[in-house]
Amino acid sequence: MARLIYSGLISVDGYMADREGNFDWAEPDAEVHSFLNGLQRTVGTYLFGRRMYEVLAVWEHPESFGEVPAYIRDFAEQWQAADKVVYSRTLQDVSTARTRIEREFSADAVARLKEQAGRDLAIGGPEIAAEAIRAGLVDEFQMFLTPVAVGGGKRFLPDDVRLGLELLEERRFGNGTVFLRYANRAG
Repeated sequence: MARLIYSGLISVDGYMADREGNFDWAEPDAEVHSFLNGLQRTVGTYLFGRRMYEVLAVWEHPESFGEVPAYIRDFAEQWQAADKVVYSRTLQDVSTARTRIEREFSADAVARLKEQAGRDLAIGGPEIAAEAIRAGLVDEFQMFLTPVAVGGGKRFLPDDVRLGLELLEERRFGNGTVFLRYANRAG
């Protein structure tokens, strides 16, 4: 069975975006981005909420960035090769290949996807991830703690869930970012 992985770049006080919706403070440098690319190689399908999908859809056309380093091209190639499911009641069309829209998040459908998938699934966006966490579907949490506190905004983990986690891996990076990988002991 494939794992469902929830990964994110977060502030040390637990936020993926600040109160204004900004997350530029979490932009990974080359070392962190290259490591993240390695983690993403197991992923065959991404599950996104609409807002996270819209942010990440730029990876469909990295040529618009101009000249980019190899680690950026690598991430773009992984993005393009993966299937993407966007959960949205309002999105009418998608702008990326290998992408479909689902109007409602269904824990049963995601559980079936995990059973049938030949590669891991990754979920992105705190609101859609919260639904998967509440349903007990998330097997692994990958947190990139950036050395900044933002004081509020979009939380990485929902407030109303208690989790028992087992530390599987940790790594420190030169820019002060700390990677923590946890297994969900209940999952």
